[in-house]
Amino acid sequence: MKNQQVMENNKSAIPTIIGMAIMILLTVTKAVPSSNIAGYSVFVGIAFFFIVEAVSKTPNAESGLRFNTIVEDIKKPSVIVWMLLPGVSGIVALVVGNLIFGGEFVAHVMGRTSSILSFDKTALLIGQVIIAAFGEEIAYRGFFLGKGMKIFPFWLCAVVSSLAFAAGHIAAGNIGLVVYDVAAVFIDSLIFSVIYHKSRNCVISTFSHILGNAISLVAVFLFF
Repeated sequence: MKNQQVMENNKSAIPTIIGMAIMILLTVTKAVPSSNIAGYSVFVGIAFFFIVEAVSKTPNAESGLRFNTIVEDIKKPSVIVWMLLPGVSGIVALVVGNLIFGGEFVAHVMGRTSSILSFDKTALLIGQVIIAAFGEEIAYRGFFLGKGMKIFPFWLCAVVSSLAFAAGHIAAGNIGLVVYDVAAVFIDSLIFSVIYHKSRNCVISTFSHILGNAISLVAVFLFF
């Protein structure tokens, strides 16, 4: 059984590394102001998630994307606590960002998300937040982290995937403001990585991602 698992991991290693490399290269293009292809890293991650699962013939019970074990996975030790942290970190980021940069921080965040979120249409906004979070979690936690840590150490995959994830959120602006914004995204990504590591299910990290984004959006509309 162990030898079979090793063989399956070896078969999936090449497509995993290729997918991770493409995602990193795409997010690096954010360094070019006129580039707008970094967002395709999410689609690449989603595609490679299913490719690797197919190549390795991953059983449903071991898949990084499971709906039938949601309740069991949420009940795993400290998962709920970690799931609530992005909501807290989002509020802290807004408060501190507002103290340091004033209204510029909120304007910056709203500006970089306005291309994918319809802030003037509540029902559509809710759907967009859910779809965006789900796609990012399959790509960066289900694939990059989940498949990556079968080859590399968890901490390395968590840091590299979080750096790539944060880089994908870079938007033009004051250098201090951009660094602060990207650092906040990086911290949230590390939290999502821990949630995935504990639950082994990117549906759980998606719930946390959606909750964190929703709390931040409500806070922006009500207080900022």
